[in-house]
Amino acid sequence: QVQLVESGGGLVQPGGSLRLSCAASGSIFRLYVMGWYRQAPGKQRELVATIISSGSPNYADSVKGRFTISRDNAKNTVYLQMNSLKREDTAVYYCNLNQGARGDYWGQGTQVTVSS
Repeated sequence: QVQLVESGGGLVQPGGSLRLSCAASGSIFRLYVMGWYRQAPGKQRELVATIISSGSPNYADSVKGRFTISRDNAKNTVYLQMNSLKREDTAVYYCNLNQGARGDYWGQGTQVTVSS
């Protein structure tokens, strides 16, 4: 089993920044993908960014140039630095760990609200 613990959400003004963290523990294997997804009220969950073990990132078009995903493999932790936040970034952000056949895991979610 794997546990994911997220932190760093909150309320921020438009143009501000937040940093999300997600620490994984349990049965972790090296070859895995970690990422962030988000779900706004009334909308489907969507991909924000993912990063593979080697560190190569992938971003949704809506966050390119504003968000940066990174990971610390020694700590089994993934981060999401969010800059130039917009009101439309408001959502619950979920951490994901995908180990293929070994399992797909989700965090409990952390609320990010961008509002003045």
